[in-house]
Amino acid sequence: MNRVVFKRVVIVYGMACLSAFVSGQSGEKNLSEPRVVTPGACGAAPSDALVLFDGKDFAQWESTNGGEVKWKLEEHAMTVVDKTGSIQTRQSFGDCQLHIEWRIPEKVVGEGQNRGNSGIFFQKQYEIQILDSYDNLNKTYVDGRAGSIYTQSPPLVNACRKAGEWQTYDVVYMAPRFNADGKVEIPARITVFHNGVLIQNNFVIEGTTYSKEGYKPHHKAPLELQDHGNPVSFRNIWIREL
Repeated sequence: MNRVVFKRVVIVYGMACLSAFVSGQSGEKNLSEPRVVTPGACGAAPSDALVLFDGKDFAQWESTNGGEVKWKLEEHAMTVVDKTGSIQTRQSFGDCQLHIEWRIPEKVVGEGQNRGNSGIFFQKQYEIQILDSYDNLNKTYVDGRAGSIYTQSPPLVNACRKAGEWQTYDVVYMAPRFNADGKVEIPARITVFHNGVLIQNNFVIEGTTYSKEGYKPHHKAPLELQDHGNPVSFRNIWIREL
């Protein structure tokens, strides 16, 4: 090919690529426009989220024992009442993004696993621990402290606030996939931010909490909040199905 012609081809090709880059084209890919979601302000739910608790009632919740929730409802928060049982959402979920705020009472009693204990269970199987773990003063096993994937993965760092202060978990959870014979094909994964700090980074969940047998096949299931006998409070809970 003549050098002058070749240069012209290169220049024309280069200009075409630059034009495609500037205009946002992506070669042969056929990509759709992202769906518009209006973000909430200061922890409020985005426009496509389901609000699970806004401080007004237990409309989205029921007791895991059956019947109505018997936890306290006051000051726009719900608080565990000992021996009334854990609660769960009326709706079932799989892959999701969850925002939840929780608080250990300022006058907290007990030590170790009896100090401000509760938990959040995804699909009623996999627990993120809630505990008074401020400044590592409450000594217990490291994979049982606040922010742990209970007995599987301790938090990367301790981002706890003092007892009596509200704290946040922001979670991205990807449910496991099972094949036709019930064996896990893709394990569950979870990413957790505690008070805005990354504490679980795409952790591969090893199996059902409290079970040494790994996974057991299941479908979508409710989100569960645990009654562990301590008056832990919750507020501003919303979820996005992914």
